[in-house]
Amino acid sequence: MKVKELFNLEGEKAIVTGSSQGLGKEMAIALAEAGADIAIVDINLEKGKEVVEEIKKIGRESFFIKCDVSKEKEVENMVKAVKNKFKKIDILVNNAGIVNNFPAEEMELKEWEKIMDVDLTGVFICSQKVGKIMIEQKKGVIVNIASMSGIIVNNPQPQCHYNTAKAGVIMLTKSLAAEWAKYNIRVNAIAPGYMATDMVKRAFPKYGKKWIPLIPMGRIGNPYEIKGPVVFLCSKASSYITGSVIVMDGGYTIW
Repeated sequence: MKVKELFNLEGEKAIVTGSSQGLGKEMAIALAEAGADIAIVDINLEKGKEVVEEIKKIGRESFFIKCDVSKEKEVENMVKAVKNKFKKIDILVNNAGIVNNFPAEEMELKEWEKIMDVDLTGVFICSQKVGKIMIEQKKGVIVNIASMSGIIVNNPQPQCHYNTAKAGVIMLTKSLAAEWAKYNIRVNAIAPGYMATDMVKRAFPKYGKKWIPLIPMGRIGNPYEIKGPVVFLCSKASSYITGSVIVMDGGYTIW
């Protein structure tokens, strides 16, 4: 098979959660550029619809669904709507996530639960509901967006809840890969480091001077740099890869 064919996603139907901005938007556009039709899933209606229009200009089909991934019923309705629209679901990218910073000794339980609900439980709910369809199809690809924070402890910001949730995403990825390989479903993860998203830019004035010296490449990542890894993991180019984590952090975790 030729390289162009390996990366071709023409005819594939994908869901990308948290795709109204940042890395989610970049990945949704990347999959569309590779040929897939995309369901944009987010809580931000205005920005989500803007991404839909960008994808339509590429020549691919797209529509927006408002959904809080931490709410099981909303996810069920979202998955049903995508299945009705696209008739199948080939790709799920679990990107929706939030972060905040609290010292562990000061963190209220509600803050711990909020991060866990979205960043870990949301990944499980979406994977489970879409996974059932993929099992019926005997085909599917799931890509979970973890973080280097699931591998190391970030310095200096205190975020034990976020780090723990992302570590959970990595283990969930491996566990689902093991359980669902027999159904021809591949489950992998991408673990980004500091990327120039709005979320990171807001924290950069406070922490950036301490982050950069810890990154061997000496810079934070550009959001578009996630496009290659996600297309790779969603395509035939990675057909013998499951349960793996691609770390893209400029070398942060090699120290």
